[in-house]
Amino acid sequence: MVVNIKKRGRPKGSKNKLTPSAILNRVKKLMRSEGKIPSIRKLAAALNVDPMAIYYYFSNKNELLEAVTVSLIKEIYLPLSTDNWQEELKSLCKSYLRLLMDYPGLLEIMLTMDSEGPANIFIQRFHIALVPLNIDETVLKNALDLLADYLHGFALAMNCNPEDTNLNMDSVDGPLDFYIKAISSEGVQ
Repeated sequence: MVVNIKKRGRPKGSKNKLTPSAILNRVKKLMRSEGKIPSIRKLAAALNVDPMAIYYYFSNKNELLEAVTVSLIKEIYLPLSTDNWQEELKSLCKSYLRLLMDYPGLLEIMLTMDSEGPANIFIQRFHIALVPLNIDETVLKNALDLLADYLHGFALAMNCNPEDTNLNMDSVDGPLDFYIKAISSEGVQ
C-alpha cells in the first residue's frame, strides 16, 4: 500500500507552482462551478497541496477572500464620462450584478470587507457615470444608496432562487429605466 503524504508549509520544487495568483484563480473557479465559497480543505485538494500551504500565502480565510474580491474589480464596467450617462449607468449596474451572480458568496464577503473592493469601485464608477447630471451631493448619496440596495437585493434573490426564470439580467431593465427617469429629474442637463 502506497501512502501519499503531503508536506506542510510552502511547497518546494518546480513540480508544484503554488502562487497567490494560482490560489486566487482556483478559488474563483470553484466559486463559479460550485456556487459557493470553497473551504480551505476543498481548495487545497483542488490545488493538490496541504491546507497549510495556502496559509503560507494568506494568513487566514478572510484575507484570502478579500484578495479574491479585490482581484475581481477589473470585471466592473468603467463608465465613460459622456452625455449618454443613462447607458453608462446601465452598463455599470449590469456588470456589477453579473459579478455578484457569477461568484455566489461574493456579496457577503464584500459587505464585511475592510479593504477597497468591488462595492467601493462601484461607488466611484457610479459618480463617474453621473457627472453630467451635476446632482447635489446629498441627492447623489441617496440615489446611490437606493441603487446599491436594489442591486444587492436583486443579486441575493438571484442567488437564492437560481431556477426562477423571472430573475435574469433582462428583468433589471424596467427598474433601471424607472430609476434613470427619476434621477434625471434631479439633474441639470
